[in-house]
Amino acid sequence: MPTSSSFPKYSRRRHPNPLTRAWLTLLALSVVSALLTVLPISPAFLAGGILILALVKCRVILASYLDLAASPSWLRGFSMVLTAYTFVIFALYLI
Repeated sequence: MPTSSSFPKYSRRRHPNPLTRAWLTLLALSVVSALLTVLPISPAFLAGGILILALVKCRVILASYLDLAASPSWLRGFSMVLTAYTFVIFALYLI
């Protein structure tokens, strides 16, 4: 059984701020996209991977920083538009 401390800030485990968590997620996704460029894969897979990571980063920004997580219909609408835009960009790249 966990014992409580006499200091309030040490008595419970605190979860990170949602904005801090979003920032760390964006930082990690940026590192992954940078590391993806040094892998010996075909340019089409590289472009697709970078576009997918950019789409995930857009969704994190929309949900966390623009606070669209509280409005799922708006988040879904923006995500659908950005996904369609990503597919158009990738199709133009492949042509």
